[in-house]
Amino acid sequence: MRIMGIDPGYAIMGYGIVEYKGSRFTPIAYGSITTDAHTPNEERLMVLYDELTRIIEEYKPEEASIEELFYNTNATTAIMVGEARGTALLACAKAGLRISEYTPLQIKSSLTGYGRADKKQVQTMVKMILNLSEVPKPDDTADALAAAICHAHHAGGRMPRL
Repeated sequence: MRIMGIDPGYAIMGYGIVEYKGSRFTPIAYGSITTDAHTPNEERLMVLYDELTRIIEEYKPEEASIEELFYNTNATTAIMVGEARGTALLACAKAGLRISEYTPLQIKSSLTGYGRADKKQVQTMVKMILNLSEVPKPDDTADALAAAICHAHHAGGRMPRL
């Protein structure tokens, strides 16, 4: 099963694509999509959509795992991240991907066994699980890979075993 994880963000949107067979993970591609703060909002959303669509077409994931919005005390930031998240959901839905959503607590718990794990613990587990030489940067990329791994752990019972 090929899974795309997405850490939604307006300035930086992380993505990670992993192959999950049996209980083994293979990293396929990962990185981040960035938008310039001085660009009009609608153009930033268009960049996010177009790049996600291109990545989906290139790597052909079958399912998507998107981190749910973490409540932010800054309403403007929360709205902007919500718009970026909606753009990611739209790109995945239009591509026909099955979409699952997970809270930060679920993702942390899935990777570390502890829902209140810090970012460094999650990043270390991403590195170990995917057998990477270093933690992916920026943090948004590692978070996207964590979302993909979380989905494989949660959906493993319904995925066909190869």
